[in-house]
Amino acid sequence: MGKTKVFVSFDFDNDKTLKDFIIGQAKNSDSPFEVSDLSLKEAAPEKDWLDRARRAISRSDVFLIMLGSKTRTAPGVLKEVKIANELAKSKCQIIGYKDGTSDWAVPGGGRTYAWDWDNLKKLLA
Repeated sequence: MGKTKVFVSFDFDNDKTLKDFIIGQAKNSDSPFEVSDLSLKEAAPEKDWLDRARRAISRSDVFLIMLGSKTRTAPGVLKEVKIANELAKSKCQIIGYKDGTSDWAVPGGGRTYAWDWDNLKKLLA
């Protein structure tokens, strides 16, 4: 059986390191998931970005939000959550920092969990 395909949504302006860390964990030999990395590498017209995001989200099995303190108001995250909801994707949110709180959760983004390896393996298997 193949690995679970995960689309990672995150606050591009403030939490790029969270995306890098989750990609690193996906590379562990016992990881049951792989990550779609759709970060903008260069400036692109928004319509192109939304179309690419929709395609990547549609191909994913799980939509994962990496939470930082400003994620709930990040415009790109909110647009991605809307797409994930339209596509009826399985969703969850991971608190990205030790001092984080479930108050950071994005409305409509799924349940919120602490970031630990056991949770990731359960949620993303």
